[in-house]
Amino acid sequence: MLEDGFSYPLRGEWVGRTIIGGILGYFSVLILPAIILYGYFVEVLRTTARGRDEAPEFDDWGEMIKDGVIGLVISIVYAIIPFGIVGIISTVFLGGGAALGGDGGGALAGLGFLTLLLLIPLVFVIYYIVPAAITAYATEDKISAAFSFSILKPILLNGSYFIAVLTPVLVAVVIWIATTVLAITVIGLLLVPFLQFYGQVAIFRMFGLAYRDVATGSATSTI
Repeated sequence: MLEDGFSYPLRGEWVGRTIIGGILGYFSVLILPAIILYGYFVEVLRTTARGRDEAPEFDDWGEMIKDGVIGLVISIVYAIIPFGIVGIISTVFLGGGAALGGDGGGALAGLGFLTLLLLIPLVFVIYYIVPAAITAYATEDKISAAFSFSILKPILLNGSYFIAVLTPVLVAVVIWIATTVLAITVIGLLLVPFLQFYGQVAIFRMFGLAYRDVATGSATSTI
């Protein structure tokens, strides 16, 4: 899977794709370019899950904008509910502790801080679920598929998916190190968005492979 992920962004007409992706990365603070990029990554998930082994081109901008918006909405929905619940509970405990004061107040405040620690495993849970949810949307072309228990359950409870989803973390670490080294010089700093685009395409490719392997019952090596 690692070998496939690293080679995937360089297949086909990769130079043009990388230039477009890097330029969009430069201007991603303007929101629309970021949405287009996210839509492209959704298309990587879609084409990978459907068996295509070459990266898609930037050819349907309207579709990418639509996919980008929907992908972001799906991500936000999965994040906002658990984070919102934890935030409300911790706020109640912390506020109650401050109002009560004394030992009882200190105990409540302590519970509030402990509740905040739940955010750490929540980040992983969201990271684990969201790629499968977005891929389900992309392959079914239905937003409801991203929240379908019957579709997601066999994917999320599969040990192969669990192992495969951890693999992109290695890519993210490698890209982060390379980005840090490049950022030392001005010329290197200019190359950062292009390297980040390459890394993100590789990561989404691996997410798509993990989903496809479980959905089809095949097995891809993580190396």
